[in-house]
Amino acid sequence: MMDDDDQYQAGYDVGSFPQDFGYTPFDGEGDSSTGLLAGEQKPRILLMGLRRSGKSSIQKVVFHKMSPNETLFLESTNKIIKDDISNSSFVQFQIWDFPGQIDFFDPTFDSDMIFGGCGALVFVIDAQDDYMEALNKLHLTVTKAYKVNQAIKFEVFIHKVDGLSDDYKMETQRDIHTRANDDLADSNFDQIHLSFHLTSIYDHSIFEAFSKVVQKLIPQLPTLENLLNILISNSAIEKAFLFDVVSKIYIATDSSPVDMQSYELCCDMIDVVIDVSCIYGLREELATTSDKAAFDDQSSSLIKLNNGTILYLREVNKFLALVCILREDNFDRQGVIDYNFLCFRNAIQQVFELRNKTASTNNHSPSLSINETTNSVPGNQSGSIGQNGSTVLAQS
Repeated sequence: MMDDDDQYQAGYDVGSFPQDFGYTPFDGEGDSSTGLLAGEQKPRILLMGLRRSGKSSIQKVVFHKMSPNETLFLESTNKIIKDDISNSSFVQFQIWDFPGQIDFFDPTFDSDMIFGGCGALVFVIDAQDDYMEALNKLHLTVTKAYKVNQAIKFEVFIHKVDGLSDDYKMETQRDIHTRANDDLADSNFDQIHLSFHLTSIYDHSIFEAFSKVVQKLIPQLPTLENLLNILISNSAIEKAFLFDVVSKIYIATDSSPVDMQSYELCCDMIDVVIDVSCIYGLREELATTSDKAAFDDQSSSLIKLNNGTILYLREVNKFLALVCILREDNFDRQGVIDYNFLCFRNAIQQVFELRNKTASTNNHSPSLSINETTNSVPGNQSGSIGQNGSTVLAQS
């Protein structure tokens, strides 16, 4: 039988991304990273839940591009699996996958160490199974964690909903929401806030749910949202997402509601761009070296749909892509949109330069760490950013 460390090295379908376009293996258990500031620790996202609830499958599909069908052959987790998400991603954090049979009252379980540096705790509930035991474990887990670290964000994934009808999904979510919050109120822990998400690895719901988890750990999120609002209002764009390219998690979007179909279209567009770039876009001098990059500062894409909608992708840095949705009629002034994008890209760079200058002089709470890369922006095409995240753009 193959152990946990060997079974993912080769031989499984990695979906639409090539296998070498992704995260490199986690080679240590420390918090040190060249991308971190001095004294800073990468926050941890804890994956918890009962056995066979789907925790490891979520991790493999979202961050290691495993095909959902391949997760059927995953062995049950019998130890804490630590996964470092920082090598090829804009965001930096660790995911700790806990076995379902973990006992919080075991003397060897160090609650202070486990929960002390935790940014978010994701508890996975199998919606296709009897969830009474899972609710008891959820209550025990969040109350134990809250006593150690009151800053933890608690997220509940109501998982494996792909086989359920829409009415049953809503009823299950309502029942779990009510029971979980009633249990907390009965124990005088009604100050604990739980966020609930309906998820499945067979569609994009798991990526959207993890996007919302990650966003809560990004201190710069309000500024990023403000920049996107300014961009779309001045460029006649209907919707804009800022994606982490490898995981297809969107780290920010504008303030308009997220439509699931629009998000799926944007995810599929990233898949297409990476696929085509890996086949045709690698420069010959880099094709045989370890420096090859299918997504670089020349990456962009324009897709016209048959309903008059345009999908427009532009590279922000080697980790991030801006994907916009707009009407074809509003794309006749592409030059203005491209100019505004350059202002937006420069403003984002300034946001994180300011963040690094500020953070280097302060102690750090478990907020999300950021990988950076610098893109050159022409001097006559750069926007200016204010303290509230405002930037000067051309009006379309």
